[in-house]
Amino acid sequence: MEEQVLKVQKIKNGIVIDHIPCGMALKVLKILGIQGDIGSTVTLAMHVKSRHGWKDIVKIEDRHLDEREIDKIALIAPRATVNVIEDYRVVKKHRVEVPEVVRGIVRCMNPRCITNQREPIEPEFYTVSKEPIIIKCKYCGREMGPEDIVENII
Repeated sequence: MEEQVLKVQKIKNGIVIDHIPCGMALKVLKILGIQGDIGSTVTLAMHVKSRHGWKDIVKIEDRHLDEREIDKIALIAPRATVNVIEDYRVVKKHRVEVPEVVRGIVRCMNPRCITNQREPIEPEFYTVSKEPIIIKCKYCGREMGPEDIVENII
């Protein structure tokens, strides 16, 4: 019996975020602020078989990521790769890296933390562990794991 292969159309310019943990592609779209009416082609592949198990993939045409967005992706998909596509070819490929200091992209889940008290203080965390990812609030010392981080990304 012949195996069927589903091919996804290449994008001319944009990004491909690969090696996203299975089931996290929708979270990636959310943190990038992508909703139904963006005007560009977005391809989402979930539960895709790979050499290392299962993964999700996100392709976004005519879009580039800034450092802040890459840091957000690293927090929920620490093994992801970002491929920059120009004229249908990969011109740059890099693995995201969990930052040592996470500043202004995650809200502290401690309601009593000073960062949640209407003070002009930007949330700041230190990375305690990269696998599994654990970050610690600079101000109140609260540690947050993967699920907490996903729910509190700004």
